Amino acid sequence: FAYLVFIVISGMLLFANSDLLLVIFALTLAHVFLILGAYSTGSPYAHVGAERELIALMSVEPMIIVAAVGLYMVTGSFETYGIIVSNTAPILLIPCLFIGMVYILTVKLGKSPFDIATSHHAHQELVKGLTTEFSGSTLGMIEIAHLYELVFLLGFLFLFFGLAAPLIGIVVIAAVYLLEIFIDNAASRAKWQFVFKGCWAITLVLGFLNLFALYFVR
Repeated sequence: FAYLVFIVISGMLLFANSDLLLVIFALTLAHVFLILGAYSTGSPYAHVGAERELIALMSVEPMIIVAAVGLYMVTGSFETYGIIVSNTAPILLIPCLFIGMVYILTVKLGKSPFDIATSHHAHQELVKGLTTEFSGSTLGMIEIAHLYELVFLLGFLFLFFGLAAPLIGIVVIAAVYLLEIFIDNAASRAKWQFVFKGCWAITLVLGFLNLFALYFVR
């Protein structure tokens, strides 16, 4: 229940002109509650899923924070409204950060090949990792939270375009989501080591290099 509540709160904060760092904190806290819920069960499959969800969380959070810092450096504001109304579309100055966010989006959505903590395929429902011991209304709340998180993440990507290029932003985000669906159906699950190293490599290479370049451009 706490997972759903904090996912909804993070979405409300994002669309209510709140501080972007507070939004990220609420999103992270939501996943911490989900991990604690899986750990509280006696299933070894749920425990393994919880450990892998924790790894996934540690893999993607640096990129999200770096993206928030990049948006601040471009717009001068951590507030979502200040970012949205910027005269310049942030993606023009931080394209590498956008690419990095698209990369970790696959992890956040639990899509193949990065669905290391659980699986959404029918033939794996009985041994589902993180959510093995959840059922009924509890599992329903988790699934609803996933839908809220999808809207949240796509809304976060829209910050890279803002009102400076809203139509282009909508088209690009729709294309990104279709790409995620294609990758999910075309790729097999990767090992957690690859997921962790890949996300950190993307953060270090694309994230910090873009911030370094932006420092001199600005």
